[in-house]
Amino acid sequence: MAQISPPTIRTFQVFPDIPQPLTPLLELARNLWWVWHPDAVELFRRLDRKLWDEVHHNPVKLLGSISQAKLAAAAEDDGYIAHLKRVYAAFKLHLEEHGWFHKNHPDKKKLLVAYFSAEFGLHESLPIYSGGLGVLAGDHLKSASEIGLPLVGVGLLYRNGYFQQYLSADGWQQESYPELDFYNLPIEPLRYTDGTPVQVRVDLPENAVYCKVWRANVGRVPLYLLDTNLTENAPADRDITARLYGGGSEMRIKQEIVLGIGGVRALEALGISPTVFHMNEGHSAFLALERIRVLIEANNALTFDEARQQVMATNIFTTHTPVPAGIDFFSPELMLKYFRSYIPSLKLDEEGFLALGREDVANKKQGFSMAVLAIRLADHHNAVSKLHGEVSRKMWHNLWPGVPVSEIPIDHVTNGIHTRTWLSPDISYVLDRYLGDAWMSDPTDHSVWEGVNSIPDEELWRAHERGRERLVGWVRQTLKEQLIRRGASYEEVQLAEEVLDPEALTIGFARRFATYKRGALLLRDPARLRKLLEDTKRPIQFVFSGKAHPADHEGKELIKAIVNFARDPAIRRRFVFIENYDMNVARYLVQGVDVWLNTPRRPYEASGTSGMKAAVNGVLNCSILDGWWVEAYSPDVGWAIGHGEIYPDAGYQDHVESQALYDILEKQIVPLFYDRSVDNFPREWIARMKNSMRKLAPVFNTNRMVREYAEKFYIPAYLRGQALGQENLRRAIELARAKDRYRAKWDSIKVVGVHTSGNGHYKVGDKVQVEALLDLPDLDPREIAVQLYAGRITPSGEIDEPQVLPMQHSRQMGANRHLFTGTIECRTSGRQGFAVRVVPGHPDMATPFEPGLILWN
Repeated sequence: MAQISPPTIRTFQVFPDIPQPLTPLLELARNLWWVWHPDAVELFRRLDRKLWDEVHHNPVKLLGSISQAKLAAAAEDDGYIAHLKRVYAAFKLHLEEHGWFHKNHPDKKKLLVAYFSAEFGLHESLPIYSGGLGVLAGDHLKSASEIGLPLVGVGLLYRNGYFQQYLSADGWQQESYPELDFYNLPIEPLRYTDGTPVQVRVDLPENAVYCKVWRANVGRVPLYLLDTNLTENAPADRDITARLYGGGSEMRIKQEIVLGIGGVRALEALGISPTVFHMNEGHSAFLALERIRVLIEANNALTFDEARQQVMATNIFTTHTPVPAGIDFFSPELMLKYFRSYIPSLKLDEEGFLALGREDVANKKQGFSMAVLAIRLADHHNAVSKLHGEVSRKMWHNLWPGVPVSEIPIDHVTNGIHTRTWLSPDISYVLDRYLGDAWMSDPTDHSVWEGVNSIPDEELWRAHERGRERLVGWVRQTLKEQLIRRGASYEEVQLAEEVLDPEALTIGFARRFATYKRGALLLRDPARLRKLLEDTKRPIQFVFSGKAHPADHEGKELIKAIVNFARDPAIRRRFVFIENYDMNVARYLVQGVDVWLNTPRRPYEASGTSGMKAAVNGVLNCSILDGWWVEAYSPDVGWAIGHGEIYPDAGYQDHVESQALYDILEKQIVPLFYDRSVDNFPREWIARMKNSMRKLAPVFNTNRMVREYAEKFYIPAYLRGQALGQENLRRAIELARAKDRYRAKWDSIKVVGVHTSGNGHYKVGDKVQVEALLDLPDLDPREIAVQLYAGRITPSGEIDEPQVLPMQHSRQMGANRHLFTGTIECRTSGRQGFAVRVVPGHPDMATPFEPGLILWN
């Protein structure tokens, strides 16, 4: 019997038939600008409210699914047309107006930032994100659009996104991976002028992989997404962009090759030439290798180090991870499997290549770290909060041997949130009424947010209560649907309609269920918690949500413990877990609870942004002093659990901090919430809400954050790249050669002697003269910097809060021998000390701390 071949499927695309008066809806639907404009959201919801929820708030799918009768009716509705014209005019104004960047840096017209991230959380209808990292990246793009920063995003288009969570009957997390319908999403495949699709190629060990390029519009910022699900690719390679954070190390390295190397090639294929590259975490660090390869290919006379110098100047690396275990590591064998044929194009041997990713370059068994690669191939590095900066400098100090931890060149830019994405419509309307539109045009203006004090207590409280009422109604419906899917009894399903009290103190906890976040810390003393929950005079209720990574068994156990605790008939109405945490769930929670709870194990929370989303809505934070809360906390804006202690015993820490949390709930939060005036308003609580909004909102937002990136990193990197790149990279080449010269000569530098004026006893106001005699064989004294490292001596014999003071070359004392002099001013009494050190002095170095090139006397 002859074998029957599969049918040939020919594809075509059907577009919505939109009446002419409604045609702007198509343009609005395909630009994610609408995500942060409630008036635009309402424009789509107004067409068919039930269908809007059924299509998961996806306007492209809505327009493709709605009945022609409803479209025709809207086209004849004068009120709807006026609404459409108002929204469309605002959209066009956003695209055309000059933002902060143009007004403040009009001479930086050639700056273009390429922002690479493994995930982008822009909206729940485009689920290519897992949590905070992706949502931050999405907020970064939105704020870049608002301030007019020239920026493009680069990521991967996962056809299954991150997993959809549902719980089994016993509360165990299950995962499903529904496929996304790209042609019903606010993205479009890119084509060349001749109609052929834009594709780029990356080479893997067995074969080439082709990547299709899609574009999402985020206001005026384009986001380019790579997709390997093409018929030209082998089945295994089509799955490279199937799941976010899916599979093992081999799948991860393929994804990161496509993101880093494929992403650079995609920009080149589109004729886009960024002047600065920003790596949001180490996932995209291979982009630095590809940029070096491209430079060498264009000028074969360049060495790896010469090309590297130019690329480093314009690379920025942001680390979000406070522990080494959170970094992607690949074995040397796996790296060689995937890069053996690529390495010669970098003019490196295999050992030199592998050393780029090793923390200890001499340890050949050490894994290849993507974070180490990113650090080594970028001149600019930052953490995402002040505390995380301190943690990161300690974590990576081995990469700069001999450099004091406080001077490790890792800065910080504290994360923020895109205010308008996360703000409740009710609160937004109140702000419009009392602050005007200034809070929208510049959410970083402290003076504008001071206007929150002018909002009548009653009006702010009513707006907040509407958010809680909306949350309670939504939780009841959502929980009911969850229980039906879980096969719960009729009685259980009916009880879902009675959960939560729209007037009770409501506390939210929602985040990734990683063990360090301690999602079940509240359950540490069940009897004490039960007593709180069973109080009928001052009711309190909790709403939980969050996903554990599919491979995180401990995280799943935490979820199960919460779900099973919530089954107790005595407390089930006041303790609920909502499945499938995403941006939609997050919005309901941060806009509807009264208190946002955060209990990470310090110092493992790099920043955290969910509490910022709550704060802008007037929700008070109760958190461990970790991440952003270290900078944000004061007693008049929320509560701190503990005092920032770090415990050697995790079990003891959990006990102490859980008891501290119960104390805060019992003695401070509950009494304050139910302390009502004669008109039943919690005046002191409302005062804290106002403090939280006016103090925290202008600081912890991504407009401030992106401005800070622009002025601290993007513009300096752009200027540095322009300077080193002039005259065919002349200064980059000279700098690379100077570093080679330093390495060759460094071991021959000697501090022969150090002498001070006086007898070792000084008064405040005196000046100590210091002389240092150095041997500098074959080095000009102008090539180095000699410094005094001075300050108060601690009881342990170390220098505290040191000053770094330059020493001047005084004169040559003989062949290769030079005298340097410096001055220390005695400003405070007590035991003081100093050391002399030598570092490279080349003016083009991004930092004087080149690994291995520091000499202490």
